[in-house]
Amino acid sequence: MGQNRETFAGKFSAVFALAGSAIGLGNIWRFPYIVGENGGAAFIILYIIFSALFALPIFFAESLIGRSTQSSTFGAFNKLAPESRWKILCYFSVITPMIIVCYYSVVGGWSVGYLYYSVIQSFGEMTKAEVSSLFTHFTGSVWTPVICHTVFILLTALVVRGGVRKGIEKMSNLAMPALFSTMVLLMAFSLLAPGAGKGVSYLIKPDFSKISGPAIAAAMGQSFFSLSLGVGTILTYSSYMKKQENIIESGFLTAVFDLMFALIASFVIMPAAFSAGIEPSAGPGLVFESLPYVFSQVGATSPMLSKIVTIAFFFAILVAALTSEVSMFEVCTAYLVEERRLSRKKATVLVFVIGWLGGILCVIFPRLFDIMDFTSSNILMTLGALGFCLFVGWKMKKTVVESELTNNGSIRFNQRIFKTLYFVLRYVAPIGIALIFISNFISW
Repeated sequence: MGQNRETFAGKFSAVFALAGSAIGLGNIWRFPYIVGENGGAAFIILYIIFSALFALPIFFAESLIGRSTQSSTFGAFNKLAPESRWKILCYFSVITPMIIVCYYSVVGGWSVGYLYYSVIQSFGEMTKAEVSSLFTHFTGSVWTPVICHTVFILLTALVVRGGVRKGIEKMSNLAMPALFSTMVLLMAFSLLAPGAGKGVSYLIKPDFSKISGPAIAAAMGQSFFSLSLGVGTILTYSSYMKKQENIIESGFLTAVFDLMFALIASFVIMPAAFSAGIEPSAGPGLVFESLPYVFSQVGATSPMLSKIVTIAFFFAILVAALTSEVSMFEVCTAYLVEERRLSRKKATVLVFVIGWLGGILCVIFPRLFDIMDFTSSNILMTLGALGFCLFVGWKMKKTVVESELTNNGSIRFNQRIFKTLYFVLRYVAPIGIALIFISNFISW
């Protein structure tokens, strides 16, 4: 089966797919808020440091496992650690993305609904209270969120059904440039708005007095979750990379794209929010309750421009959500194809049905939505990442790890850098993950 297994066409196709997995709604609503609340530029510096110390080494660990075995999670551990307890990681890497597919599809459905609303009506004709109540009414009903959730997960299934080359790669190659271009245009619109300077100051003015224990924990957590670590997406996508691809370079580029998008999103949202006189707040409410009104007010002198900007914004939201959902969906599909020997068509349909039914339950029972979100983000993802990190750092032979990172010595790699990276994988990153795990429970 390995000889017939699809691969990405080249480096940038793989990077676009990996970046699409990492870039999601969290970059758009969460990152701008925590940057401003935790010292602006000072927080960004911390975020970059922790990305280098914790996130990237774990990213390399997952990539190394996937590309070296050319298999999804179960196949990878069957090759590397057959009949061992390490195979428990396989279950984390199927259960966790399946849970995320269910509830994340509901949020993706919100983007479908709001893209539709932005086309058929003008938010500029509504008051701030009316825009906010629209979100409450939207999520409080049943049929509308279910219909939107169905559309979103169906789009996801259609992409995954196309396979690696015709589905995931084709979507990523189109979606990522379109997403970045749209966000850059939106950023220009926001920065030119009257009063936008306050929003810029909110983001870039370093305030080191706000660098406290919670701020450090927030920077660690954001660097960790931003790259979708611990759920098997990086492992699975890396398994579609060709053997000669440089996983260090791919990981670095993915992290750079992820950071760039988060910063661009910040300069879209915060200047517009301050221009409209709205204080930013964390959570989906910032995106769905406040921003439609914000963009309508920023472009109040030109209703048509305001409408175009609002449509473009929710298009970007939809694309960001879709690329992340596709990666989770693919992990589950790859397991069914490679381990259960289902055809890709049947596997896609099965994951679609489970995700669709799970999403409906999340709509009907909001408490289930919260439980799935907390369990996957704060427990399963961290435990999965810890497992990948420990496996590469302690189970795999050091010579094998070095050989994979250097493509059997064909890539020049400073020994000091490798020794530092290996030390981080064995000692530093596991401690960092443990601290994130503890911090999540304290916050909860």
